[in-house]
Amino acid sequence: MADRVLFISWSTPVRGREERGLEVFSEAVGLYGRMQQEGRIEAFDVVLLDPNGEMAGYIRLEGTAAQLAQARDDDEFRRVLVDAGLVVDDLRVVDGWCNEGVVQQLSLYQEGLSRVPQRA
Repeated sequence: MADRVLFISWSTPVRGREERGLEVFSEAVGLYGRMQQEGRIEAFDVVLLDPNGEMAGYIRLEGTAAQLAQARDDDEFRRVLVDAGLVVDDLRVVDGWCNEGVVQQLSLYQEGLSRVPQRA
């Protein structure tokens, strides 16, 4: 079961490269769909946000740590990220946790919290 997440976000398209941006977006969604069908990731979501000056949207890949590490190392995955970085501003790729991984991370946080003196 997926316990890790790869969060890919971006802000505005680079002016004059919007058409290429749509092509890269379609390539990315196609790649992630194939990765899911082949069992290389467990799931993915695409979210487009209302204009807000910060983030235009994100794609969230779910899988195990091993699946997401392999995805990150995949040449086609890296190629899509290179292409995306040329057509959008503020491209970010961040590792995180989901499902049971959240429980594990909260447990680590709680453990660390127990070592910090608390004020009344």
